[in-house]
Amino acid sequence: MDSKPLHIFYFPFIAPGHMIPTIDMARLFAFHGVKATIITTHLNAPLFSKTIEKDRQLGSEISIRTVKFPSAEAGLPEDCENLNSITSHEMSLIFYKALSLLQQPLEQLLEECRPDCLVADMMFPWATEVAGRFGIPRLVFHGTSFFALCVSDGLMCHQPYKNIASDSEAFVVPGLPDQIKMTMLHLPNYVREGSKNELSNLMDQSLQAELTSYGIIMNSFYELEPAYTEHYRKVMMNMNV
Repeated sequence: MDSKPLHIFYFPFIAPGHMIPTIDMARLFAFHGVKATIITTHLNAPLFSKTIEKDRQLGSEISIRTVKFPSAEAGLPEDCENLNSITSHEMSLIFYKALSLLQQPLEQLLEECRPDCLVADMMFPWATEVAGRFGIPRLVFHGTSFFALCVSDGLMCHQPYKNIASDSEAFVVPGLPDQIKMTMLHLPNYVREGSKNELSNLMDQSLQAELTSYGIIMNSFYELEPAYTEHYRKVMMNMNV
């Protein structure tokens, strides 16, 4: 009697830089025999549905399930379901806040399909707790690189930008394999302003969710950035234990 294939849910953040690598990953796993289900919203599904259908015709067990994006509930235009649709800083904060309203639709799909694993983007910190309710592991997906995570961690831990005299003065991000220089103009608005908002709160929650998740998947590979892969594994992971 043949056993059922491993069933993995893939839940990408709805922005091109996150969706493309997540979908490529789902397709790769499906090619190797995994049952892959990609979760996205109604307006985002057509962006890659033709590619998924071609894979299905070639024998891959891969599909798309859609959930309603709560645009109206959050106070966004009805057609605003992708970060590319954002036209102002204020809209972006509303968009990030609206992400939490996707929790219930995801839970309903997990209840219905009962997958073996959930690969959810870092922008969905609540996904770790949701997966735990169904007794399945949650893997955090990072659409960036080990380099980006290490630089971000160095900035958060050491805050070297607090010791400069002007926004144009360069500072070194400490503790990295290379000497990386930045200015305040390279930093996100919430860091420069020293304020808390939806994005900064989301980043804090994402870090905590990563520590309690089953593990991470990085949009990178060892040969591309070996020094920063090792730095993450030996330094950052030990600091976060």
